[in-house]
Amino acid sequence: MEAKRVEETKLRMAQVMTPNDANVLGKVFGGSILALIDLTASAVSSKFAGRVCVTAAFERVDFLAPVEIGELVELDGFVSFVGRTSVEVTIEVHATHLATNTTRHVNTARVTMVAVQDGRPVAVPRLICGTREEKLAFLAGRLRRELRAERSIQTEKLLTKLNEMDDAQVDGYYSNDAPLSLQLI
Repeated sequence: MEAKRVEETKLRMAQVMTPNDANVLGKVFGGSILALIDLTASAVSSKFAGRVCVTAAFERVDFLAPVEIGELVELDGFVSFVGRTSVEVTIEVHATHLATNTTRHVNTARVTMVAVQDGRPVAVPRLICGTREEKLAFLAGRLRRELRAERSIQTEKLLTKLNEMDDAQVDGYYSNDAPLSLQLI
């Protein structure tokens, strides 16, 4: 399996947002943006891996600004980190008001995809990072993966501790506004 450069993984998708994408406030529904992010991540990761990739996880997604109906949404994706079978895709989302040609950044998302064949995870190519920015993005992706694993273990431990409490302890924590995670440690 031949390694690929970050530059080879870059892909842009775009769509004009229509009234079908509107929420009850007349802005683009967050789910429509999430769907576009997921489609972009799928295209980028599948192109990189040379096989179908499926969504494993969305990293935190923050909606920085609303998107209006009629605006052009452009999603620029690239592979920022790879594991053995997983691919982290970073996607920058911009919205352009077509009448004024004003563009603004509305979202950055990271999606972990897994390459599959016959329903089972399979190895992906190595990623070649050539620039400092690409290397930093790769290291940040590795750090996010490590922190997710640590957070998952810590969360399970704290939830077990929480579930083992008697009713009086639960009531005590329930009525206290101090950070729960700090109280349980």
